[in-house]
Amino acid sequence: MDGTARVARDDHDRERHGGIVTGVSVVVAGGGTAGHIEPAMALADAVRRLESSARITALGTEKGLDRTLIPPRGYPLELIPPVPLPRKVNTALLRMPGRVNDAVRAAEDVLVRADADVIVGFGGYVALPAYLAARRARLPIVVHEANARPGVANRLAARLTHHVYTASEQVRLPHAVPIGIPLRPEISSLDRSAMRPRARSAFGLLPDAPTLLVTGGSQGAQSLNRACAGAADDLRRAGVQVLHIVGGKNTLAVPPGQPPYAVVPFVEQMHLAYAAADFVLCRCGAMTCAEVSAVGLPAAYVPYPHGNGEQRFNARPIVLAGGGLLVEDATLRPSWIVEHLIPIMTDPCRLATMSRSAASAGSRDADVVLARAVLNVAAEHRRFGTVR
Repeated sequence: MDGTARVARDDHDRERHGGIVTGVSVVVAGGGTAGHIEPAMALADAVRRLESSARITALGTEKGLDRTLIPPRGYPLELIPPVPLPRKVNTALLRMPGRVNDAVRAAEDVLVRADADVIVGFGGYVALPAYLAARRARLPIVVHEANARPGVANRLAARLTHHVYTASEQVRLPHAVPIGIPLRPEISSLDRSAMRPRARSAFGLLPDAPTLLVTGGSQGAQSLNRACAGAADDLRRAGVQVLHIVGGKNTLAVPPGQPPYAVVPFVEQMHLAYAAADFVLCRCGAMTCAEVSAVGLPAAYVPYPHGNGEQRFNARPIVLAGGGLLVEDATLRPSWIVEHLIPIMTDPCRLATMSRSAASAGSRDADVVLARAVLNVAAEHRRFGTVR
C-alpha cells in the first residue's frame, strides 16, 4: 500500500476521539507457556475494550499451550515453526539459521494476511521470528517483558524498537518503561473483601478464620505440598484454615478436622482462590507475582530450584516493599511454616500491613496502559509510515 492510499485509509478509519484508529490490525506473539500467553491475551482483551473494531491475530507454535489457551479466548491462532534457542554449541545450533529463516518466512506470511499495523511480542519461541519478520516488513514492534531477567528474543527486540515495556524497574532493557504485567480483568478488578464470603463458601471454608492459600502453579509443587501438609496439625491448632491447590496429577492426604484443610487438584477461577485467602505460599513465576501483588495478597515466595534462578528476581520488588517473604526451596519445611507463617497468619495487623505493601508493589492497569501504547503506535504507523 503506497503512502497516499494509507493516508486515505487513515482518514476513513480514524475516530474523532483520541486519535485512535479503527479497524487496526494487531498481531500478538506470546506463545509457548502460560507466562507468555496470558499477558498477550490480557493485552488483546484490553485492545478490544478500547477499540471494538480492532482485528487481533495471535502467533503461536505447535510446541506449548497455544492451541489450548488461545482459541477459547476468541482469537484466531496462526502457527509458525518453533525456534528454541540452544544454550550450547551443538548440532541444534548449526541448524539454527535455516530454522529461523523458515519461521521468519511463515511469520511474514501471517503479517501479510493479517494486513498488520503493529506486532506486539512477549518473548518465547514464537517471538524471535515474529520480531525479525516485522523488521523485514518495516512494521513497528512493541515489546513486553514480564520476567526480571529478559530472554534472548526480547533482548534482541529491545534493540530494534523504542517501544519497550517491562514488569518492573529492575528489568534491564534499552528504552524500558515499567508498567507491570497485563492481567485478566477478573484479577485486576478483584475486590477481595466483597467476594470473600462467596469465595470461602465455594471452597467449604469457614467465613472468618485466617486463610492460607497454597499453590505451586497448574502442575503443583511437591516441596510446597509436603511442607504444608506436614504443618497441617500446627496450622489447625493456631486456628488457620488452608486452601491447598496440589496440582492436577498430585494427591495429598490430610485428615479431616477443623478448621478445614481443603485440598483441590486445580482451580480454574483463581480470582476466587485469591478472594478466599489472607496469605499465599507459592512459587514466584512472573505471572504469579503479578497477580498476587495486584490483588494485595502478602505471600511467601519459593523460587523454583532449577533453571537459571530467575524466579527469585521476580519476587524481589514485592519482598523489598514489605509485601512478602522469600524462602529457598531447600529451606521450606513444616518447621519453617510453624516458625514464620503462623505468627503472620495469626496477627491481623501484620497481615493488613503486608497486604497494603503488596498492593503498592503491584499493578492493576498494565493491560490498558499497554493497549493504549499499542494503538498509538499503530495510529502513528498508519498516519506516517514510520518505524521506531
